[in-house]
Amino acid sequence: MKKVPEDIKELELRIQQLKEKENRVRGNKEESPFMHASKTGLRIGTELLSGVLVGAAVGYFLDQALETKPWMLIVFLFLGGAAGILNVYRFVKKEEKSKE
Repeated sequence: MKKVPEDIKELELRIQQLKEKENRVRGNKEESPFMHASKTGLRIGTELLSGVLVGAAVGYFLDQALETKPWMLIVFLFLGGAAGILNVYRFVKKEEKSKE
């Protein structure tokens, strides 16, 4: 069994305290459907965009280093897009599981 480092334990305690503080401030009111949909849409858009941008950046810098313009950019652009779609898929599955 792995031993959890003290800094991780402290971080988990801090996160739990902040969640409790948020619940007190919110007054344990449920999140509105509009707010939940807004947060979900923003998260999905960010996941897709970040995957494509990181893939394009990696491909661009590899093209510069290896002098293979534009092949690495194209390859990593598609890989970044695939990674973004995979992240969105994982997020949606996690949301489905939490609603059950």
